Amino acid sequence: MKNRWPLFALFAAIGLTAASALCQTLAPAHIAPAVPAVSSSQPAADTTPPIPPGTKLLRDIPYVKNGGERQQLDIITLTTPKPAPLIVWIHGGGWVGGSKSILRVLNFAREGYAVAAINYRFAQQAVFPAQIEDCKSAIRFLRAHAKEYNIDPQRIGVWGESAGGHLAALLGTTGDDKSLAGKDPENADQSARVQCVVDYFGPTDLLQIPAMAGPDVKYDFLGPESLLTRLLGGPMNQKAALAAIANPITHITKNDPPFLVVHGTADPIVPLGQSKILCEALQKAGVPAELITVKGAGHGLGIYGDQTVAAKVKAFFHEHLQAGGAASKR
Repeated sequence: MKNRWPLFALFAAIGLTAASALCQTLAPAHIAPAVPAVSSSQPAADTTPPIPPGTKLLRDIPYVKNGGERQQLDIITLTTPKPAPLIVWIHGGGWVGGSKSILRVLNFAREGYAVAAINYRFAQQAVFPAQIEDCKSAIRFLRAHAKEYNIDPQRIGVWGESAGGHLAALLGTTGDDKSLAGKDPENADQSARVQCVVDYFGPTDLLQIPAMAGPDVKYDFLGPESLLTRLLGGPMNQKAALAAIANPITHITKNDPPFLVVHGTADPIVPLGQSKILCEALQKAGVPAELITVKGAGHGLGIYGDQTVAAKVKAFFHEHLQAGGAASKR
C-alpha cells in the first residue's frame, strides 16, 4: 500500500476543518477561558457564547475530586420551575485531541434542555478504559448534583462525534457495568445509565475497522502511531481482548436505550460499515435504532448543516427526553 499516513494525523487535519465549519455554522463567538458563571441577564463579553434568557453557564466544573483539567465539564442550566432534561455532548478528536464545546448543544438550551459538554482523559495520559470511566463519572456526577443544576436525573441523553460517538455509544450499551466504572468510583450510588444516544460516525467494532476500510486505504490503522494503537496502549493484534471490551457492539442487550446513528457515505476514516453493524446488532436485540446516511458526506464534513439530519436529532431528543420516552432499564 502506498502513502499510508498515521491515522491520528488525518483526524487532526479533518477535525480542525470540521470544527471551523461547525463554529461558523453555529455561532460567530468562541468560548472564553474559564469563568465561574455567566447569567443571561448580564451583558455577555464578546468571547462568551450567547446563552438564552433564563439560563446560566457554568464552566470547568470538576466531576471527580482532585482530577485534572481533562476531567471537567461545562453546563448550561435552566431556571424552569420543573427540572429540565439534559443532553451531554462528548467531543471527538481520535481520543488524543479535542475539547469540550458547549456550542455544539447550545441551541438545545433554547428548546428547554439543560446541556453539558465534557472532557475526558486523552490516550496519551491514560489508555482505555480511562476514557469511558471518565464519561461514566461525569454522568454519575451530574445525577448526584441534579437538584443543584435543576436537571431531571431520569432524562439524560448523550451525543458524541467520532471518538465521542464511540464513547456515547459505549455509555449506551454498558449501562451500569461496574467493570468500566474505574477503581473506587465517586458517586457510586448513582447510575451511569443514559436514556438515549446520538452517535455521529463513531467506531463501534475496532477489530473490524482495518478490514472494513479496504486494501487501498491510505491510513495506517495498526502502526505504532495509529489512534487505535494509542487508545489501547499497543497494537490491536496484541490487544484484541481489550479492543473487544472497547467495542460498544460487544455489550449490547435488549435493555439498551434508543439510538440514532448518523454517518457519511464517503467517510475516509471510520467506515460506514461500523454504524451499519451497530444498528443491525441493536435492532436484532430489540433496541430501537435508526441509521441515517448522508450521501457523499465525509468524516463530519457534509453532515453538520444538513437540515434533515438536524431535524432528526431534534425530534429524537424530543421523543425520548421531552415527551417522556421509555427509559433504559439497564
